[in-house]
Amino acid sequence: MARNDDRRHGLADAGLAVLAREGARGLTHRALDREAGVPTGTASNYFRSRTELVRALADRIGQRLAPDPDTVARLREGPGGTAGFARHVRDIVRRLTAEPEVTLALFELRLEAARRPEVAEVVGEWLRAGFAADVAYNEAAGLPGGAPEIALFHYAVDGLLLDRLTLSIDPATPAGDVVDALVAGLLGREGQDAGATSSTR
Repeated sequence: MARNDDRRHGLADAGLAVLAREGARGLTHRALDREAGVPTGTASNYFRSRTELVRALADRIGQRLAPDPDTVARLREGPGGTAGFARHVRDIVRRLTAEPEVTLALFELRLEAARRPEVAEVVGEWLRAGFAADVAYNEAAGLPGGAPEIALFHYAVDGLLLDRLTLSIDPATPAGDVVDALVAGLLGREGQDAGATSSTR
């Protein structure tokens, strides 16, 4: 079973590489076989349909971009309020820019979801579950902002990542500085006041 899981992950990683490099049109079972260096037909044995393949790619993106538990523990031990929120967002941006192939593959899946309803169903479910988990984490960590603010940060961070992983309008400004400005602009005084109480949690 472990060997099968390793093969499945390897095929999914190959799919992410193809997706990031060639876009959704290049994403075929045969392309996965070539990218992974496995016999023809292997990918089809693991992912019987394109929907199964898309779901596997979304799951693999989640696995590869997931935060390290030790890093999360350090972040939660730090200050709360807007400063703590900014530290969390900077870590998100760091992780997603450190894995550009995976993040670009995610963007490609979202673009494909705009064209194909069956992809939209799978990717939309995955994105909404991730958003709900982010909102729950923020509340459990005692950080400022609720679902509306977290949604705004998703919009902003997605834009920042698209800028940094494609063509940047301002490559000289460090991403951390952009995050700090976003936190100050989107949370403002209300977030700072909330942080005064949450920093002791």
